[in-house]
Amino acid sequence: MSLGKWIAGGLGWAVFGPIGGIVGFLVGSAIEGGTNNLGKGKSSRATTRGDFMVSLIVLTAAVMKADGKVKKAELDFVKQYFLRSFGKDAANDAIKMLRDVLKKEIPLSDVSRQIGQNLDYSSKLQLLHYLFGISSADGVTNRKEVELIMAISNYMSIKTSDFNSIKSMFYSDTHVAYSILGISSDATEDEIKKAYKKMAVEYHPDKVSYLGEDVQNSAKEKFQKISTAYESIKKDRGFV
Repeated sequence: MSLGKWIAGGLGWAVFGPIGGIVGFLVGSAIEGGTNNLGKGKSSRATTRGDFMVSLIVLTAAVMKADGKVKKAELDFVKQYFLRSFGKDAANDAIKMLRDVLKKEIPLSDVSRQIGQNLDYSSKLQLLHYLFGISSADGVTNRKEVELIMAISNYMSIKTSDFNSIKSMFYSDTHVAYSILGISSDATEDEIKKAYKKMAVEYHPDKVSYLGEDVQNSAKEKFQKISTAYESIKKDRGFV
């Protein structure tokens, strides 16, 4: 299915505000037969898959431009993610849209705040995880990219503990398991269990099921890292 057919039924909140200003004409040109259907989502503020996809494209462009150059490894990562998540035709259209958005100035704070105000928390966490995936696609996480992702996280009102948890999934150190759970290495057994239960709810793949099976599968990978971190700590501490 092409990108035009994905969004012809009408975007929700992404057709308005700074995101709409960036991609409005691109969205219109992507829809077969013109823009007659573009306004159908205007009466609803509910998030559609189109909203999520457009948000993904805009933030992808922002992160890829952070260090002043677009790397092939990053673009390959994005292409594969789009292909798995949205199918061949929509992925091809999304890449074309991405190339155009890369040429535009992105008001990062305004765009990120718009996403933060309209997207549910679990989907915002999924976006953040994806952005770190882009940053580390070439095996090296650039400092400017990390700083930009942190800014996006703050604008979207993501908790610091959740940001650090996701960031830790892309870094290896002796305290990575504790960092993934958002706690210190001297946390009590009760604090560890509470942290895990809280994250198990916030990061559960079912929270983003409305975005489709492939996006949900990506969320499952992240959820598995949380579970693995918890099991690692349990084994190290010797509690059940």
